[in-house]
Amino acid sequence: MDKILEAVVMSSYPNSVKQGLVRRVIEASKQPMDSEQCWSMLELSTKLYLTGDTKYKREIGKEVLEVYGHYHPEEFEEFFNVRFLLSLLQEGYGPLGKRSHYVLDYIQLGLQFVLESPSANNIFSLLRIEVLRKVCERPSPKQCAKICKLLTQHPQCIPMGKHQLLFCQQLIRCIGQFQCVSEGEEEIMEFLEQVNKVSGLLQRIWRTQTSAILPSLKELFTIISSTEEQEAPSNALASVVQFVPLELMDGVIRNLTNDDSITDVQMMMAIGRMIDWVSWPLGKNIDKWIIALLKGLAAVKKFSILIEVTLSKIEKVFSKLLYPIVREGALSVLQYMLLSFQHSHEAFHLLLPHIPRLVASLKKEDSNSATSSLEQLAELIHCMFFRFSGFPDLYEPVLEAVKALPIPNEDRIKHLLGQNAWTSQKNELASFYPRLASKSETGKIGLINLGNTCYMNSIIQSLFMASDFRHSVLNLTEGNSQPLMTKLQWLFAFLEHSQRPAISPESFLSASWPPWFTPGAQQDCSEYLKYLLDRLHEEEKTGKRIYQKLKESSLMSQAVEHHYLNKTLIEKMFGGKMMTKIRCLKCLNVSSREEAFTDLSLAFPPSDRNVRGSTSILPVEEIGPQFIEPPENAGQLMGSPWIQRKAPMTSDHAAPSVSVETLGFQEPGEAANPIRDNDVGVDAAKDPLSTFGEQACAPKDSRSVPDLINYFLSPERLTAENKYHCEKCASLQDAEKVAELTEGPHYLILTLLRFSFDPQTMKRKKILDNVSIPVVLKLPILVAPEETEEVCRHGKDGAVPGSGFMTVVYDLCSVVVHSGISSESGHYYCYSRECTDTGPHGQPRDGVPKPASDKQLDFEIQWYLFNDTRVSFSSFESVSNVTSFFPKDTAYVLFYRQRPGRQSCLLHEALAEAGRLHGEPSLHKDLMEAISKDNILFLQEQEKEARNRAAYISALPKSPLWWRDLDRDKDDDSSSGGCSPAAGGGGSGSFHGLVF
Repeated sequence: MDKILEAVVMSSYPNSVKQGLVRRVIEASKQPMDSEQCWSMLELSTKLYLTGDTKYKREIGKEVLEVYGHYHPEEFEEFFNVRFLLSLLQEGYGPLGKRSHYVLDYIQLGLQFVLESPSANNIFSLLRIEVLRKVCERPSPKQCAKICKLLTQHPQCIPMGKHQLLFCQQLIRCIGQFQCVSEGEEEIMEFLEQVNKVSGLLQRIWRTQTSAILPSLKELFTIISSTEEQEAPSNALASVVQFVPLELMDGVIRNLTNDDSITDVQMMMAIGRMIDWVSWPLGKNIDKWIIALLKGLAAVKKFSILIEVTLSKIEKVFSKLLYPIVREGALSVLQYMLLSFQHSHEAFHLLLPHIPRLVASLKKEDSNSATSSLEQLAELIHCMFFRFSGFPDLYEPVLEAVKALPIPNEDRIKHLLGQNAWTSQKNELASFYPRLASKSETGKIGLINLGNTCYMNSIIQSLFMASDFRHSVLNLTEGNSQPLMTKLQWLFAFLEHSQRPAISPESFLSASWPPWFTPGAQQDCSEYLKYLLDRLHEEEKTGKRIYQKLKESSLMSQAVEHHYLNKTLIEKMFGGKMMTKIRCLKCLNVSSREEAFTDLSLAFPPSDRNVRGSTSILPVEEIGPQFIEPPENAGQLMGSPWIQRKAPMTSDHAAPSVSVETLGFQEPGEAANPIRDNDVGVDAAKDPLSTFGEQACAPKDSRSVPDLINYFLSPERLTAENKYHCEKCASLQDAEKVAELTEGPHYLILTLLRFSFDPQTMKRKKILDNVSIPVVLKLPILVAPEETEEVCRHGKDGAVPGSGFMTVVYDLCSVVVHSGISSESGHYYCYSRECTDTGPHGQPRDGVPKPASDKQLDFEIQWYLFNDTRVSFSSFESVSNVTSFFPKDTAYVLFYRQRPGRQSCLLHEALAEAGRLHGEPSLHKDLMEAISKDNILFLQEQEKEARNRAAYISALPKSPLWWRDLDRDKDDDSSSGGCSPAAGGGGSGSFHGLVF
């Protein structure tokens, strides 16, 4: 009968004809027959099943085997013996080089017919040993899946005792070597199914033998933490972790993170490879294990590992948000990585270039998953904006991408940041920040934030960029008996000459700390600036004079020389004078008092008060940078305090200036100044921003700095409870008070009083109004009548005969921005540029310092953005637009520098003379040596860090190029695969890129 069956199967008849003949043979096989005939048929069916070159032949072999197992059990048991199975498993079946791949399938098929036979236990014992041996030989995923299928169906064959533990460990090692060699979607799905069969067997074993779980996990950790040069273990290992009971998580993580035998490099390798598992499409709870291990490392303060792994892996995790099948887990891991990385902006900034594209892709997908992810991503982004404010240039594209998405409230943001931070102790991360390898490309140096000290950093950088003040400080000689000024000199010197990307101002902070400030709490930068300048002034004033005096000018009279040389440096640089006059409205008697100031605190006028359209004797003007033209002769003044400016080339009419409130007293019924009406008129009030051209981006209804100065200088009525006690009347009377500037400071500091106390909430609130900032400001200064006439005769400045006022021009040089809604919280950063009197190359022209050209002053001088350790190039456009894009980021303290003029010429010429004689400030020997030693130390630190970092980086697991996911989404807008960024069918290439 076996000959007949073999002849039929091997014949060239059609399968339909063969099927009928085979059916007859099989029916005949159900009848009783002798043992020899049974053996012949079993040998033939075994041959067909194991070596058949077609599926049809293997099916025939399988059917015959099943018939003989049912109808001839004794002969089948005798044929299916231990020796035969051992031969199959160890030697295989078929000719050399063509061994059958179906041996395990064959054994699984035959086992069902010998389960009750006397030899069953011997067979089980054999298989327990052989499957362990097979697994140790690292079979392919397909063969390994067959072993696991066999053992799942016949658990009696699973190794027992110590062998079972070894079997689990070796099975995990097999999974670690699984690789999918094909990119076809069907092949990939088959691979995933094979992995599931293998990991499913582990789950079955762990359910019955929980004691095998921890040794298995230890083996898993050994694999993923290996630092040997070899191919990275397969992401299929993720399928193992998903079956570990979550109740074991805490103990497992605690043991791992407290195991001293595990090196930092091994731990970093392990967590890095686990993070790669977010790509595994069928894993459950993978994100929970990754986050748990990250939290465990934070608990034992392994911050170096967390920083390196986060910075190397966060972009890859982010790219997986493109794929719906792994999006949920990837987003969970991303959220923890970002919300915990609070000591530095580095991790978040790595994602900035990719966020707009991802947001656009998720919006295009238009699925529930995409919508939910967009909302969570937007919440995460706003948390990062809140934590790392001060980067408007970088954040604008991201803000534009998420502007239509919900914005979380501040309480929600603080809750998320508070519950995810690695540590509540900021000083524990101090040594890890900043992670800067070299100076900023700007050549400028940042300042390290020592714990909410951004208020100080922004003020120090603004003072440093005030070049005249900086040079004066650096020129101080040794032994000047001014300890705080000396510390400022050292700080400025390091900012000027250090090779570090950022330096610590700790020494200066401790010396300049206002005693009422709370350590570690956010403070008011304006309050700190006032205290600092006052300390420096008083220190010098009490007898500790500047050692090196400004060179005596031949133009100075004895009185003027005495006036300047007796001023402190703070008075020379920041000091101005103001006359306060109070007029009794009954007797019209006027009392006046002159007082000094170092800054003007500008309050916001009531919302119902229009300061722009009010009458004024002389305006404060804001001027667009492209429209300023110095007068060539006195005739240009034309008896007006306003200089006629050249119109922009794109317009046919002169750009109007901005009017301000009254700067003097106006008699009842007095007509408005005709010059004021004609030259400024209503147009200025209608369009105060027109003089900015394209650089003014504030809303039309926003206020400007001249508006606030105007309000500050406008008359104030003293009535009711505020009545004035007139000495002449000897009683309380209604009065009018007005302030007039009598001496303009070299550096004008303006503080916008944005913080006010709210009696309803009992808290200080912030005024978030946008204030447009002019790059050039004209300020009215009250002068004596004889001085005004002399100025007009010589054609200097904008003096008006008989008016008592002259205009002084100021150039914007620094803007300190506060980001937040309260003075007790938020963040400070500043925009700065260096304004000087010399030309573009820093040399006086014709031997005499002259005002820089408008073009050079307004366009060629580079703006910088100082944000603690980070310094970047910026622009006046960014200064103007910051509040428009980020409503909580508002200008708070402004620094303006006075252009050379009559009032300031003595100081300007003295500074210029000092500059010609001495060039760059020459530092004393001790200071130069300290800087030199620190630069050498920094280079040594860099070498050591480079070696350590190289060891870390080389240990990080290699993974596919994550950015291909984002590039694919960018280039292939038509793709719509189930595992690609959009929903629906899908391309196999994108699926393969996801998993492998």
